[in-house]
Amino acid sequence: MATGRIVKALAGYYFVEPDKYEQGAEGPIRCRARGIFKKRGESPLVGDRVDYTEIGGGEGTVDRIHPRSSVLIRPPVANIELAVVVFSVAEPALNLQLLDKFLAFIEHAGIDAVICLTKRDLIDGPDGEEAREAFEAVQRIYPPIGYRTIATCARTGEGVDELREVLGGRLSVVCGQSGVGKSSLLNAAVPGLKLETNAISEKLGRGRHTTRHTELVPVGRGGYVADTPGFSQLDFGELQDADLGSCFREFRELAPECKFRGCTHVHEPGCAVTAALAEGRIAQSRYDSYTAFLAEASEKKRRY
Repeated sequence: MATGRIVKALAGYYFVEPDKYEQGAEGPIRCRARGIFKKRGESPLVGDRVDYTEIGGGEGTVDRIHPRSSVLIRPPVANIELAVVVFSVAEPALNLQLLDKFLAFIEHAGIDAVICLTKRDLIDGPDGEEAREAFEAVQRIYPPIGYRTIATCARTGEGVDELREVLGGRLSVVCGQSGVGKSSLLNAAVPGLKLETNAISEKLGRGRHTTRHTELVPVGRGGYVADTPGFSQLDFGELQDADLGSCFREFRELAPECKFRGCTHVHEPGCAVTAALAEGRIAQSRYDSYTAFLAEASEKKRRY
């Protein structure tokens, strides 16, 4: 029995990259999961550290799943340490509420996040006002609450070295709005990588998904990045109001100062969050996102 990491799942097979110091062999090994997992209601995930048995011819079986540090359900990836949330400054237009939704999902999963802005070159173009406004909004709102932001351009190479440094040595997932250039950015950051890319559909104003399955790509210093075929947002109907508030970093820090435990930060007197909003210490767009997500959660609860 040997140990490795699942780097791809496709058509019922799990491709396990062996630990080189144990195996000294070229991977990955194409494995099936033993029936015991199905009986337990378990399933191996990309990112899992596993014990496996090689049966010859590059084939094997997954025998045991090591304890996980984190789990994402959609996409199904385990042990993610960092989420790189990729949005463009324009083409498509940057949607702050959608960005906040990704960040809330990631906070709920207990994973660190970095915001990566693509198409930085559009800021300097003749029609760059929209791009500049979006860029400045992100820089004004998110670094003060603890989110690192990286401005990049796959075409010119700007920010690519900084992104490569962030990805190295960690297991990361890249997520974000379709059409923002995630695959192009990874191709620029990882030498030799040739992920499929597609131009934005002019009719729809967004890109078509180009990634068909979840796969870990080595990025140096023992790090991997997952390029995924879709990163579904958190179903806020599954959360209590207080849980949703904890998905906003600045709300979470202020919540202990609220007069009432379990404060929803909407109508309660003595709320530290609404007080901070009135004083300009919380961005209005962040609070608007929060109340929109509360309404979405309430609607889903009524519906189901």
